[in-house]
Amino acid sequence: MELKKIQKKVDVWIKEHGVRYFNPLTNMAQLSEEVGEVARIISRRYGEQSEKESDQNKDLAEELSDVLFVVLCLANQTGCDLDKAFNEKLKFKTKRDHKRHQNNLKLK
Repeated sequence: MELKKIQKKVDVWIKEHGVRYFNPLTNMAQLSEEVGEVARIISRRYGEQSEKESDQNKDLAEELSDVLFVVLCLANQTGCDLDKAFNEKLKFKTKRDHKRHQNNLKLK
């Protein structure tokens, strides 16, 4: 995966433009806020709630990238290797879920 490169890119950006990382608690609050914005778009655009006129021009991809940016910041400042963790998680889920999903009648 290329997550190491993306983590590095965020780290360089923070050092060149952001001065420093916000502390982890501030970034956690930021992450919650950004996830809320994603939830609002999805619930109104794809769910049963009607979309407000002010929300119609919101870009889901942009909001998802805000979530990704904050996740990458948290990973960087807490020393997480997302490349390694993601690859390990994918292996685990593949082993655990392959037959489970193949045999799930709800998915057929």
